[in-house]
Amino acid sequence: METRVLSIKNMANQQDADKVLKAIEHVWGYTQAEIDLSKGQAKYSYDEKMASSQDFEQAILDLGYEIRTQEELE
Repeated sequence: METRVLSIKNMANQQDADKVLKAIEHVWGYTQAEIDLSKGQAKYSYDEKMASSQDFEQAILDLGYEIRTQEELE
């Protein structure tokens, strides 16, 4: 089991958070996810034998959101 946290740009309201959560939940291998709208973050767990972190990132990018890099956060 792997757990990751992504910072997401342009996630401004509960509708955005719900879209991101739904996208994460549709990735094969997903086990758990939660969105912290105030921080603009998505935390998710998955079975690394069934999916990779890139699968989840791509699902979010496909919605039109951007993922913040570590450099942007500092």
